[in-house]
Amino acid sequence: MADGKIPTSVTVQHIPPIPTVSKYLANPSISYTLGGKRNCILTSLRKMSDDAFSNGIYCFALQYFWTCFMILFVRQNPLWGAANTPLVRWLPAEYEDGEREPKGWNRGRLHNGFQLPSPLEVSKKILRSSSKEEDDAYSHLLVEWGQYIDHDITFTPQSSGTAAFWTGVDCLTTCENIHPCFPIETGDITSDAQGCMPFHRSVPACYVSCGSDIGQALQRQQMNAITSFMDASLVYGHTPKLEFFLRDLSGLNGKLAVNDQFKDPKGRPYLPFVATLPSACLQDPQGERVECFSAGDSRVNEGLPLTCLHTLWLREHNRIAEALNCINGHWSPETIYQETRKIIGALHQIITMRDYVPKIIGSESFERYIGSYGGYDPTTDPSASNVFATAAFRFGHATISPILRRLNESFQEHEHFPHLRLHNTFFSPWRIVKEGGIEPILRGMIGTAATAVRADMMLTEELTERLVVLNVPQHLDLAALNLQRGRDHALPGYNDWRTFCGLKSIKTLEDFKEVVRDGRVAEKILEIYKHPDNIDIWLGGLVENLLPGSRTGPLFACLIGKQMKTLRDGDRFWWEAEGIFTMQQKAELLKGSLSRIICDNSDVREVSPDSFRFRKYPSGYISCDHIPSMNLESWREEKSQDLEQCGTPRKIKNGDFILSSTSGKLVAQYSCYHGFKLKGAAAIVCEGNQWSDQPPQCTGTVHNLFLSWICFITFVCNEYGMLSMWCT
Repeated sequence: MADGKIPTSVTVQHIPPIPTVSKYLANPSISYTLGGKRNCILTSLRKMSDDAFSNGIYCFALQYFWTCFMILFVRQNPLWGAANTPLVRWLPAEYEDGEREPKGWNRGRLHNGFQLPSPLEVSKKILRSSSKEEDDAYSHLLVEWGQYIDHDITFTPQSSGTAAFWTGVDCLTTCENIHPCFPIETGDITSDAQGCMPFHRSVPACYVSCGSDIGQALQRQQMNAITSFMDASLVYGHTPKLEFFLRDLSGLNGKLAVNDQFKDPKGRPYLPFVATLPSACLQDPQGERVECFSAGDSRVNEGLPLTCLHTLWLREHNRIAEALNCINGHWSPETIYQETRKIIGALHQIITMRDYVPKIIGSESFERYIGSYGGYDPTTDPSASNVFATAAFRFGHATISPILRRLNESFQEHEHFPHLRLHNTFFSPWRIVKEGGIEPILRGMIGTAATAVRADMMLTEELTERLVVLNVPQHLDLAALNLQRGRDHALPGYNDWRTFCGLKSIKTLEDFKEVVRDGRVAEKILEIYKHPDNIDIWLGGLVENLLPGSRTGPLFACLIGKQMKTLRDGDRFWWEAEGIFTMQQKAELLKGSLSRIICDNSDVREVSPDSFRFRKYPSGYISCDHIPSMNLESWREEKSQDLEQCGTPRKIKNGDFILSSTSGKLVAQYSCYHGFKLKGAAAIVCEGNQWSDQPPQCTGTVHNLFLSWICFITFVCNEYGMLSMWCT
């Protein structure tokens, strides 16, 4: 609305008619709960009832905003990049039985004449490291941003139950391969009496294009539970229900909800707590309970740095919303919220593509695989790939430091809150509330060098021996979990992916030594795997020599680069796309930086202009007063003559409106919040100095019946574990 070129206020995405339940879905505020539900489910519903959905299913979305979470990013292919759809495969899956049994499932099965090594054996002999070196070029904030933005792109849920579906076997205790349990053998690596590490397989996904590729449809696929797009879904949520919970709807100000129990020492807000209490997060044994925080992504509490970044973006949204409200007092709360969300999404895209990705894959690979922006391409599938989510973007695990440093205003170790071992930072939000807020951790990320990537120093023992996962009664090994996850997902081997990227295939030890700087590591890997074609993709990509100016080798640079290009070019709401922002707004957005966001939303007063680059304080640090900032005046919109004549449309309970211009007329488009049904005219027009109709009402809750159908069909469509995913 800010650019004055708003298209028709409502865009309708039609899905072919299928049952009576459509009468419950006429309300645009709840009809987009269908987003991401796959064609096979809709087809099954159509077969189950002749009259149901007689009027069709619609996904209503305000074209100008990102209101529809799941299926309107790509008009021609609405399931591309949608939540709860399969991760795409760039190479065919490799299951031992061709359909669902991963490599290593049938013990004694040979691959290229040899048994695959246990992931725990690989971890101990190759990946585990008791020491790490520093990367003098980049700060630890670069590492943490990688994890943060990954949570905006991919989330592959694991089977939710602890017991195998048919037998009742507990996956936490069994060493038997029985779906969904795929335990990791310890062999003679430890003296653990159990003899294995628990592992739940990823939730299977129903194949999207039913009937188009019977071979792929029969194979087990894995789900991306969130939208693939860089859309700041980890701030706002990927479902209407979660968005509803995260918004401050009582304040009528377009803001996000904040914690009503705790604030930081300067009165700044924290994230709200989760709805279900008591939560599972760890507690201060000597103090008041601090529950798990809630954000747009459920992994917000995994580590303190991640929680800090989530907190920054909550505060940034509310800061911008307040400023826009001051600039445009005639905007409705919904307009303020949606326009702020648009800005926040754009900043995520800019920081990632401009400041982060070139440092990870190098400028040469960036030009080769991504290049300059040429506009939205409707033929590009922006869906996250299985190999990106399961292997390539997990390169960052090798860059995690075993120590979380907490620094004071002079960027020295904090006198009251000393450094922490990494395992003491997992699921511990109480440390933010009770130990100085987010500032000591932010300074630690900015003022500490990242961990260098070396083939002989991969994952810290904090991750291979002390990894904490809630509801699992033992420490886990992240390296072993990554290797097993790749096998669970049936990823082809290292050599197949090198061929995919046009790189030389590894056939001999000498070939391998050419791409792995440390010849001893190459020897160890082939000694364990016996055959180059057996090497797991995550391990092979991790040990490659880094490209100049990058933090990845040729293979991961290729895979990450290709994925980032599809995420950008296949997103019609990308910040640079035509009609999304005005030229003046784009110029202001380019002034945005993570350093500026830290300055605006914390008590950190000195930063590096590029906080991803490591500088030893005070060299290279400048006052926040000198960090460029956006001028939100570019979003100022004068009150139109029509609005002056007709007056501001009346606010409705449990809903709101957004103004747009259609065929030269001012239109107020109403929608209801999640769980409410629109009764009355969805749109009213300013005509003859008055509105064409009375505002509608939002009444009742209307989607439970539909969800019961979806839950049932989803259970039929998938093997195990899906019922709870859809019934929430």
